[in-house]
Amino acid sequence: MTATNLSNNVAPGAAEYGGDEISALVLDPGYSVVRGGFAGEDVPKSVVPSFYGILPSGPERKHVYGENAIYTPSPNIEIGNPMSKTGVVEDWETATDLWEYAITSRLTNTKPSNPMTNGLNEKTDELKQEMEGVEMQERPLEENPLLMTEAGWNTGKGREKPIEIAMENWGAPAFWLARSGVLSAFSAGKASALVVDIGASSTSITPVHDGIILRKGTTRSPLAGNYISDQLRLIFSTAQPPIPLTPHYLINSKTPVDAGAPAQATYRTFLPGTEPHASFRALQEERTLTEFKESVVAVWSPGRLGGHNQHGGTNLDLARTQAARPFEMPDGYNQLFGVERYRAAESLFDVKMALLDAAHPAPSPAHALPALIQHALSQVDVDIRPHLLANIVVVGGSSLVYGINERLKQELEALYPGPRVRIFSPANVVERRFSSWIGGSILGSLGTFHQMWISRKEYEEHGPGIVEKRCK
Repeated sequence: MTATNLSNNVAPGAAEYGGDEISALVLDPGYSVVRGGFAGEDVPKSVVPSFYGILPSGPERKHVYGENAIYTPSPNIEIGNPMSKTGVVEDWETATDLWEYAITSRLTNTKPSNPMTNGLNEKTDELKQEMEGVEMQERPLEENPLLMTEAGWNTGKGREKPIEIAMENWGAPAFWLARSGVLSAFSAGKASALVVDIGASSTSITPVHDGIILRKGTTRSPLAGNYISDQLRLIFSTAQPPIPLTPHYLINSKTPVDAGAPAQATYRTFLPGTEPHASFRALQEERTLTEFKESVVAVWSPGRLGGHNQHGGTNLDLARTQAARPFEMPDGYNQLFGVERYRAAESLFDVKMALLDAAHPAPSPAHALPALIQHALSQVDVDIRPHLLANIVVVGGSSLVYGINERLKQELEALYPGPRVRIFSPANVVERRFSSWIGGSILGSLGTFHQMWISRKEYEEHGPGIVEKRCK
């Protein structure tokens, strides 16, 4: 292995990485969605759910991808996800197919269908050999370098596998792997920042200094968007009377009813043995809960919901006097939600306010957002802590819950009364949800970045381990 081949200062030739004329692709896989698009563009053109459908197909099971496939109640459909709730890949084979779908469905041409399976041709050895040759020639990324994102706590094996897929399966001429926290900082125009990413399955805190992730300070928590959904389920099930959570696909028709009155709806039925799997219903319920979070849920401020205010009363009592928000369920049931809208997200900051049952034990105090940030800052050099506190970047789809930034600023100012606390968070919903992809789009479009690509030649010479050496 020569130093020259691994140097970041030697630009690969145009033929090795695609050249300036060819746009790089940016792929940002997450637990909830996979985002894909061309470097230099403002938003990803391809946004595909990370969930996929599993359909019975003879002795084998068929996987289907995309919104139309997973939101259609096909007979016996089951829902899976190749990502773990920590944001790393568990099922590489399915992840490869899902990512390829995200690329080919909107960004590049799809592979030609196999004429041997379309029912129009006889299966001959000549046709089989011809089709094998086509499959070898058609690769989705032969003309596009690929920049992929990864979680800051990704494993060594989890870092090497993407370059194998890009080079071996997709024929990419060049590759780069970037930490999502660093890219979120770049999307906010900052080389140094404390990135707070509140996603679907986890919340992560990533200290970034001069474009480098400080791994010792990287922390994460399961208290995120899905956790808020679980809290909402508990709120609905323990209400008197219980609030129904019936997803859209089960409703045939509905009649308007008064607030709090039972729903008047006709429900869809399935033939015995054809009902969608429970995982399908759970995914559809999550869509309704997401609508509720976006329109009703809010974070209490000032002070903690379980604490006392300056007038001597409790904040819970004060919250009951605030204007309630209406919401209508898919079956027509509707109600005004008052203090409940503050309870759902409160335990992101104060775990003592978490609603519990046998399936949902008390969360650890260390997983609360202020404690996570406090731990992250304790692991970095004391000299850069004030700079990080003055450059907090809040991103992620679940950070869109109303009032979360104001409450976070208040909590951090109580923890750090000396340094200045400043929070930067895009007002644009798209920029908040797609921040790491946007950062990758910015990075991949820079002329100076072209010397960073790992070329196919380097991959063939050094193998997938080159990612560990080059993509710090």
